[in-house]
Amino acid sequence: MAIAAARAGATDVTGADIDPFAGVAIGLNARANGQRVATVRRDVLDDDPADDIDVILVGDCWYEALLAERASAWLRRARARGIDVLIGDPGRPYLPLDELEELATYEVRTTTELEDMALKQARVYRLRSGGITAPS
Repeated sequence: MAIAAARAGATDVTGADIDPFAGVAIGLNARANGQRVATVRRDVLDDDPADDIDVILVGDCWYEALLAERASAWLRRARARGIDVLIGDPGRPYLPLDELEELATYEVRTTTELEDMALKQARVYRLRSGGITAPS
C-alpha cells in the first residue's frame, strides 16, 4: 500500500510491518518501482498515530480477533485526530462494516493454498468519523 501511495503522488510515505521479511520486501519493492518509502519495522499499534500523518492506508488486518481489536482501536484514535483512514479488505470476519463507507470493489486473484477460492472480492473502505467499534 505504501508503494501505491507513493505512485499516486504522496510525498512522504512510510510502510510499517512487524514481519522482518515484509520490512525488507517494502524496501526492495519500492526500489523496483522507483519510489522512496521509509520503513518502520515495529508494532506501531502500541503508540499514538503521529500528528503529521494525513492518511493511513491499512490492509487485511481483520482476520484474527485480537489483531482486529488492536488495529481498530489504533485507527479509531487516528480518525479522532482528523487522520483519513482507508482500509483494503477481502471480507475478513472481524471487519466492522457498520463503521465503514465502501469506496470501491475489485476482483482479485488469490492462491487456493491461502484462500478458499481463486478469485475474491476485495473492497476499499473509508473509516467514518466516530471510529470503529469492537466487532460483535
